[in-house]
Amino acid sequence: MQRRYPLSTRPRPARMTHRTVFFVSDGTGITAETFGNAILAQFDIEPRRVRLPFIDSEDKAHQVVRQINHTAEVEARKPLVFTTLVDMQVLKVIRDECKGMMLDMFGTFVQPLEDELGIKSHHRVGRFSDISQNKQYHDRIEAINFSLAHDDGQTHDDLAGADVILVGVSRSGKTPTSLYLAMQHGLKAANYPLIPEDFERKQLPPALAPFRKKIFGLTISPERLSEIRSERRPGSRYASLTNCRAEVHEAEAMMRRSGIRWLSSTTKSIEEIATTILQEIRPERLGY
Repeated sequence: MQRRYPLSTRPRPARMTHRTVFFVSDGTGITAETFGNAILAQFDIEPRRVRLPFIDSEDKAHQVVRQINHTAEVEARKPLVFTTLVDMQVLKVIRDECKGMMLDMFGTFVQPLEDELGIKSHHRVGRFSDISQNKQYHDRIEAINFSLAHDDGQTHDDLAGADVILVGVSRSGKTPTSLYLAMQHGLKAANYPLIPEDFERKQLPPALAPFRKKIFGLTISPERLSEIRSERRPGSRYASLTNCRAEVHEAEAMMRRSGIRWLSSTTKSIEEIATTILQEIRPERLGY
């Protein structure tokens, strides 16, 4: 007799692992990898990932084909091949000779755009390298340097230059969010930990008081916080569930008293957290 499960308790299928994904590009491969991973996230698989950057000649394309075809033979499965190649001869070598399932992302989108816009694309190898001459690129580098210098309250200097100041208990996601805001959106993001001394005074750190409008808070469930802290300092009071509950409670109470906007990072990705912060603090950065 077949066993039946309620929908909420039905076992999930095992994640497929014996599959390799190649990201092939004539540049760094970051675009192919980012876009490919966004698509793969829709499937319950955990493949082996291989990035092959700077494939800008037919000789290199033949090397890629050999690597993909060898993988196909060893695994007895077609590898998945995401490409962002603009040189048609390089692309043709891989498309015609590789034994993988090929997903040509530029071909999928560039040709229809050429038809719609009525103009030809540049079809230039390494087009993204032009960004190094762009003011937005230099602003982003400056924002990254600012965020690194202002990580975890290292310095109070030039907080007036910050676009946003993140506050929260230790290990609530402030540092990765700050760096993501800097790298992805060019925001100068400082972050500052809320510590027991702040809770005793029941006030924000004095250095932050003049910049209340720039402050955004991050909180987290005590259970998740205890798990994260236990990875670094297992068995410590710092990581204990009792201490985590107390710190989160005090931090959230302080944010409410201070009128600070905040959200929980417990179940949200860095991208979701950053987008919410942008909507609240700098909504104009969502358009460019």
